[in-house]
Amino acid sequence: MIRSINHICYSVSNLNESIYFYKDILCGDLLLIGETTAYFDIGGLWVALNEEKDIPRNEIQYSYTHTAFTIDESEYNSWYRWLKKNNVNILEGRTRDVRDKKSIYFIDPDGHKLESHTGTLENRMNYYKDTKPHMVFYK
Repeated sequence: MIRSINHICYSVSNLNESIYFYKDILCGDLLLIGETTAYFDIGGLWVALNEEKDIPRNEIQYSYTHTAFTIDESEYNSWYRWLKKNNVNILEGRTRDVRDKKSIYFIDPDGHKLESHTGTLENRMNYYKDTKPHMVFYK
């Protein structure tokens, strides 16, 4: 039985540049640095970086695949300003209903899509139940 997410690992092209991003921009707690790897604790989640210099990275931009981090709604504007101040590439998000809460989509130095989101799974489920009659809900 799966109990939770164990960790997330991102392939990165420049370990030092990515360490800066995850430590100084996302405020992760740096746990270790190896020759080609680094581990962080970000909000209680183990995030691993693995340097792989010679792989193509252009396909990432076409996918909606992303990792979302929870932020408090009261911190949404300060997070947005923080990312802008640090020249992080903020992506245009989709149009949202206020019941779906707020998100900031952005990318790390290798183009991995990340999101700072103010909602919860419960918020999303309730919003969908109210607005998406074509969906089938099991819980």
